[in-house]
Amino acid sequence: MSIEAVKNYFRQWNMEDRVREFAVSSATVEEAAMVLGCEEQRIAKTMSFKLNDAPILIVMAGDARVDNSKYKAHFGSKAAMLKGDEVTELIGHPPGGVCPFAINEGIKVYLDKSLKRFETVFPACGSRSSAIELTLAELEKHSGYSEWVDVGKEWE
Repeated sequence: MSIEAVKNYFRQWNMEDRVREFAVSSATVEEAAMVLGCEEQRIAKTMSFKLNDAPILIVMAGDARVDNSKYKAHFGSKAAMLKGDEVTELIGHPPGGVCPFAINEGIKVYLDKSLKRFETVFPACGSRSSAIELTLAELEKHSGYSEWVDVGKEWE
């Protein structure tokens, strides 16, 4: 199970107890904010894309949307999200539980600057009913991110 892989990943830093599991879905930004009792924008949603035939992840604030022109300017191609049936196989987590932790090897992770407004954010943990609260420094460390990007819109 994907959430177990994430817990095992965080175990190396004695952080597995910070992974929260819920009796209800937290698969959407709205659901996650409701169950966590926080603002929707503090949900760190992880979006799955295909870039040059390889999967990539972009973690962005819950209120941000991908700006296609910014994406193309940064990555040199049009934004192409993974199809639902590709996500689990290519990333290692199911849709609604995608996160940048304990993912398949070789996947580049990017953090969108829309997250920089917050001291802490809540990414999922590999299942449709889980999350962890992390500082931005912790998110950087544990996501293994490649770089900060500016590909979001409608959050400013």
